[in-house]
Amino acid sequence: MESGLTVAVFGAYGHTGRFMVAELLARGFVPVASGRDAEKLRALAASFPGLDVRPASVDDPASLDRALSGAAAVINCAGPFATTGAPVIEAALRAGIPYVDVAAEIEANVDTFARFSDRARAAGAVVVPAMAFYGGLGDLLATAAMGDWTAADEAHIAYGLSSWHPTAGTLAAGKVSRERRNGRHVRFTGGRLEYHDDAFAVLDWPFPAPMGTRPVIGEFTMADVVTVPSHLKVPEVRTYMAVDAAQDLSAPDASAPAAVDERGRSAQTFLVDVVVRSGDAERRAVARGQDIYAVTAPLAVEAVRRILTGLIRTTGVASAGEIFDAPDFLRALSAHLSVETHA
Repeated sequence: MESGLTVAVFGAYGHTGRFMVAELLARGFVPVASGRDAEKLRALAASFPGLDVRPASVDDPASLDRALSGAAAVINCAGPFATTGAPVIEAALRAGIPYVDVAAEIEANVDTFARFSDRARAAGAVVVPAMAFYGGLGDLLATAAMGDWTAADEAHIAYGLSSWHPTAGTLAAGKVSRERRNGRHVRFTGGRLEYHDDAFAVLDWPFPAPMGTRPVIGEFTMADVVTVPSHLKVPEVRTYMAVDAAQDLSAPDASAPAAVDERGRSAQTFLVDVVVRSGDAERRAVARGQDIYAVTAPLAVEAVRRILTGLIRTTGVASAGEIFDAPDFLRALSAHLSVETHA
């Protein structure tokens, strides 16, 4: 696709932001790189000759307005989103352009729905939070698995990561979330979010071959507990994480991802196994790919493409599964993901 449309990327010099700039260029968009650190923006421009860079800060609305001037859409890659989400959404609403972010923070996504749903809907604006590996992909898979079901009893999303080398942004966002919860855990049960102090349980999850059954942490809760029930009638949404990956995340010497190919992807592989149940019936959707941070870029850029070309089902604040045709969206990512569904 060669649209030539300008898309602003806030937090463009971060790990995920760099993937976003590269994906926008590959898809024929014209990225504008923004963020608060002018020096890091200049360094980024050295890697992408001709890149338009516009320093901006979330505590300076005028700078955000300058960063978004002339843009057709904005993608927010700068966490913690508890800090950046609202100011960048406000700037997008002032500019009259769609907003997409890659927030994995549960509370930040809850805030986006609560704070902006009415305003965005009234303005006919589009705000898509969590358009990323966590939150967006799981929601698309759950929606595709549901098929013609209008409701289900349970949705289970199990993450089989070969490893997890967290970025600095991931660690910072996790710290903010823990502080907001006062160290408590969270689950989605009985149709609502519930905070608790229960210990994590380890159980076996039957991942599809060739991964097979692996130990996972039960209720290792991710943003899917916000996105999935925002539009699907499922009162129980549970997410699980492979034990080895969870241990990597919490290791005191956790290291950032290291590139192993020409696209800058790490060696990390993933399998996302989604099971929805209604009574005795069960449906499943499975996605496989490489590098959870790298795959976030095609997810978000494909979302922007569909929004700008009118391939959406609603306006306002909406998760991926609600606003897009989930099976078609997943097919469009075939260069980055392999997806299969089972009734």
